Amino acid sequence: MTKAEIVDKMAKDAGISKAAANKTLDSFVDGVTKALKKKDGKITLIGFGTFSKVRRKARKGRNPATGEEIQIKASNSVRFKPGKALKDAI
Repeated sequence: MTKAEIVDKMAKDAGISKAAANKTLDSFVDGVTKALKKKDGKITLIGFGTFSKVRRKARKGRNPATGEEIQIKASNSVRFKPGKALKDAI
């Protein structure tokens, strides 16, 4: 599903304009991003799931094309754990 399809569905379900639905979705994405940027970033949406920031340690990897060993830098990543209601729905 694309952003445009989500905006169309939100506008139809809520009975609002597509512009208002687009602003709402942009605000939600911005809020999630800002919350996850914090030191212990975590967002829990009851019934849907939890977004959390995790730190990945530096590690050694291998270039699949050449087989050469490379060093992969430490990085932040986002993990999503689905809630019970979402698991049951799928």
